[in-house]
Amino acid sequence: MSQEGATSLVLDHVTVKRGGVSVLKDVTLGAARGQMTALVGPNGAGKSTLIKTILGLLKAESGAVWVEGAPVQSLSPKARARTMAYLPQDRSLAWSMTGGDLAALGRFAWGGAAYDRLSHADRAQVDLALEHASASHLRDRLVHDLSGGEQARLHLARALASQAPILLADEPIAALDPRHQLEAMQVLRRQADEGATVICALHDLELARRHADQIAVLDCGHLRIKAAPHQALSDEILAEVFGVQRTRSDGFDLL
Repeated sequence: MSQEGATSLVLDHVTVKRGGVSVLKDVTLGAARGQMTALVGPNGAGKSTLIKTILGLLKAESGAVWVEGAPVQSLSPKARARTMAYLPQDRSLAWSMTGGDLAALGRFAWGGAAYDRLSHADRAQVDLALEHASASHLRDRLVHDLSGGEQARLHLARALASQAPILLADEPIAALDPRHQLEAMQVLRRQADEGATVICALHDLELARRHADQIAVLDCGHLRIKAAPHQALSDEILAEVFGVQRTRSDGFDLL
């Protein structure tokens, strides 16, 4: 990976429209290697749209997205796949496959294959990703026979197996039980500690506070604040953006 601390992602005054409606409005945001950024905000705030715009899946109406110093739209699909791993909200599969084959899709941009046909080096990377995602025991199971949480862990393994220097995860802990939520956040944190740029959209503000280096708060398409967790999740932001207040037990309650 490239030198830790250098900025690898930049959104420069990005506006995105969908169906004629601006869903991101003049957003400027940067993320660095070795850093985990949490995207938080109410439903419809623009978190998923921001991630898809970084990936080049959505085109900005105005502004620019720079990935490793290049405009994202100038990168070929293969170059994007080698640079950015994506864990989307919708993880449905058109047909069933084994857990190992699903995780092996993470090696596709490097000429990968089904798990049993991978090179020794690629298979070792997939096995390590399965281990980190607590999914090694699911390698030979058919995905459609698994629970939503088990499938989510395999999709996380797929993203990890790519070894891309940038990891974008949209609600990576959805469908996971509390233990596996914590494990998934620890895995993402480890990726950042090892030099990756990690951006994840989360609804759990406490997990965002505990694991992220910076939190970007989106509200109605606007970037309200990007700051260290204690500043981004101030009492003022919690009240004005989320309509909640912090309790003595460090939970949240309605205003």
